[in-house]
Amino acid sequence: MDKVNKAKIGIGVAFTLAIAGIVAARHFAEGTHEASDPTKAEGRAPTEATVTSAPSQTEITMVYGSDKKEWVEEAATGFRREHPEIKLTLSMRGSMEGAQAILDRRDRPTVFSPADSMAMTMLASDWKNKGREPIIAESGEDMPRSLVMTPLVFVAWEDRARALMKANDGEISWKAIHKATTAPQGWTESGGKAEWGFVKLGHTDPTKSNSGLQALMLMALEQTGRQTVETSDTVDPKVQTFIRQIEKNVPSFEASTGTFMNEMVRFGPSKYDLAVVYENVAIAQIETAQGRWGALRVYYPKTTMWSDHPAAVLQAEWVTPEQRAAAHLWLMYLHSRPVQEHALRYGFRPGDTSVPVRTSDPTNPFTKLARHGVRIDVPHAARTPDAPVVRSVTTMWTRTCAPGHAAVR
Repeated sequence: MDKVNKAKIGIGVAFTLAIAGIVAARHFAEGTHEASDPTKAEGRAPTEATVTSAPSQTEITMVYGSDKKEWVEEAATGFRREHPEIKLTLSMRGSMEGAQAILDRRDRPTVFSPADSMAMTMLASDWKNKGREPIIAESGEDMPRSLVMTPLVFVAWEDRARALMKANDGEISWKAIHKATTAPQGWTESGGKAEWGFVKLGHTDPTKSNSGLQALMLMALEQTGRQTVETSDTVDPKVQTFIRQIEKNVPSFEASTGTFMNEMVRFGPSKYDLAVVYENVAIAQIETAQGRWGALRVYYPKTTMWSDHPAAVLQAEWVTPEQRAAAHLWLMYLHSRPVQEHALRYGFRPGDTSVPVRTSDPTNPFTKLARHGVRIDVPHAARTPDAPVVRSVTTMWTRTCAPGHAAVR
C-alpha cells in the first residue's frame, strides 16, 4: 500500500467521525446515488487529479444479516463514493448461518454484523472452544457495538388475528397459538371459518436465522413462566412437547426473515395465517401487503426480544492492520447521525440512543403505519441468554422438531 493510502486510513477517530457525519448528511440530503463533483460546485474545469484512476485499494468484507440489506447497501453507496481507497464488499447471510461459516473459515470477513448478539456470542464461544485466540474483542474500538435495533413481533392477517384474540382474552400469545395450532378441527375451534383449514404459523429456521431462534426462546419462556431461558428448560419434556407441537404446524423454515416475509405477502393466508418476524421487516412489507389478501397487521407479544444488530471488527489472523483501520471508517460512517436517522425509513430504531424514534417527519413509519398496528412503545423484552443456553436450544430443536418435521406434518 502506498503512502497516500496509509495516510487516508490513518485519519484520527474524532476527525473521521466528524467527516463521516458531514459526508453522510450531504449524501442523504441530496437523495441521490450520483457521485458529487467538486469541480462543478466551484465552476472549474476538472484537473488532472480529478480524472486519474483511483489508487490501489484496501479491501474489506462485511458479513451481515439480510434484513438490514436496503439500509446497509444505501449507506455503502455513499461510503464508496467518499472512500475510493477502500473496496467494500457486502455479503448477506442468516445470522446463525453466518456465524457458522466464519467458525468453519468458509467466510473470512473483516466485519461481522448479525441480527442479534446471540449469533455474535455463539461465534465467540465456539471459536474459543476450538482452542483459538478470541475472535471478538471484549473491549476497545473493535468490540461489538449496536448499529440499529428492532424487536420481534407477530404479523397476522387481520381476520385470523381477530378470531384468535377473541378466543384468547384479547391477545396473541404462544399459549393461544399452541391451542390453535394443535386443534383437531383447525380454525373452527378458534372461532374462524372452516375454509381457513388448520392454523398455519410461520418463522425462520432457528439454526440459520436469529428470528427463528428468538421465537423458540419466547415459546420456552411462556411455557415456564420465567424471565430467561435456562439450559434445564431445553431438556424439560413439557417444554419440548409444547414447542414440538407448535412446530408441527410451520409449513417450511426459511433461512432469511426477509425472504420468509416476502413469501407470506406473495402467497397470503393459503401459506401462513400469522408469522414471527422482526419489526423492521414487517414495516417494510406491511403497506405492500394491504389489499392483496385482506389487511395485514403487526401485533406485539407480551414479552419480546430485541435484535441489536451488533457489528464488530474480527480479531482474526486474516484481518490486516490496513483492513482494520478501513473497517473502522466504515463502521464510523454507519454510526454517523445522518445514516442513523435514515435507518428510521427502513423501520429500524437507531442504535444511537440520541436519535429519536418519534419525529415530525410524515414519512416516519412509526407514526405513518400506526393504523396497521406499528407502535413506538415496546413491551417487556427478555434477556438474551448465554452461549451454552443458545446452543442447547438449537440442539433441542434439531433433535425433537427438525428431523421428523416432514413426517409428522
